[in-house]
Amino acid sequence: MLTGLRVSHAPHIGHGLSIRRVMLDVVIGLIPAMVAALVLFRHRAALVILVSVGSGLATELACNLLRGRGRPWESLGDLSAVVTGIILAFSLPPALPLWAVAIGAVFAIAIGKVVFGGLGANIFNPAMVGRSFLTACFGTLMTTWTVPATLDPNMPTVSPAVAVDARTQATPLAWAKQAWKARSDPQQAGQLKDKVTVHIRRSLLGEKAGCLGETGSLWLILGGIYLLLRRTITIHIPAAVLASAFVFSGLVYLFHPAGAINPFVHLCSGGLLLGAFFIATDPVTAPITTKGRWLFGAGVGGLTILIRVFGEYPEGVMYAVLLMNAVSPLIDRLCRAVPLGGRPSV
Repeated sequence: MLTGLRVSHAPHIGHGLSIRRVMLDVVIGLIPAMVAALVLFRHRAALVILVSVGSGLATELACNLLRGRGRPWESLGDLSAVVTGIILAFSLPPALPLWAVAIGAVFAIAIGKVVFGGLGANIFNPAMVGRSFLTACFGTLMTTWTVPATLDPNMPTVSPAVAVDARTQATPLAWAKQAWKARSDPQQAGQLKDKVTVHIRRSLLGEKAGCLGETGSLWLILGGIYLLLRRTITIHIPAAVLASAFVFSGLVYLFHPAGAINPFVHLCSGGLLLGAFFIATDPVTAPITTKGRWLFGAGVGGLTILIRVFGEYPEGVMYAVLLMNAVSPLIDRLCRAVPLGGRPSV
């Protein structure tokens, strides 16, 4: 017997899109870069990813218990904490102590997500909140980069994973920063830029020092294409991020060629591709309108290059994303969608 009829607000169109499906697509999109990280950094990559994801899940469960939720484990099934843990791990150096990884994951979930009310209510990207906290607290640890095991000539044949901790090396962006500071000395700046060029040849496959998820441009592009084909993300934010980064870095290269690096180097260095496809496209912290997404992406790309070139820190994706997250509500107000049927005449 029909006792009542519940009618929700419009639109009454089913899309078949759920939080779990979106997050699962993101995890699948990150698999190529994850496999590459495991090959390049061996057991260190596996440990960092496992500790980050495990600590994030445990933190969300503990927060649900403290909040008195009836089914504290239910929110773990949407995979949002898993995605946060993987992206955070991808933005960390492979040699970072595991206790620091755990601290970053706890901070990302507890402060970057749960404090605001949980998934859908957070203002900032949780993974970037966790990374910014680690950068502020453990600056030296967060800027110590290990050479991939596949490039270490001293790598043993029986247990190659040990070789990951054998040597440290500056990242191409760190050399680029030094070249910019030495632009008044063309010889020194040229030598540093030559170092960047040599390592950029390995950028597509990820055979260079860097964070777990920043060293393989090809694998990130493949994951981004998968998300686009699945319509989990739209092209607006990634295209705006990469286009604005290319334009801004190209202008710097045009007017200061002695100390600036090629704009194509910026596109495949650091976390720009990871940020363009997997971080800036977070549906919770990004604008909802098409025009707003273009503005948001352009801001992320422009701020990234601004920080890389003129700031003291060689990488800028993290801060660029957080800064644009802060103004995302304002962008939504400035770029309001046209109501169905057109704008009112009054």
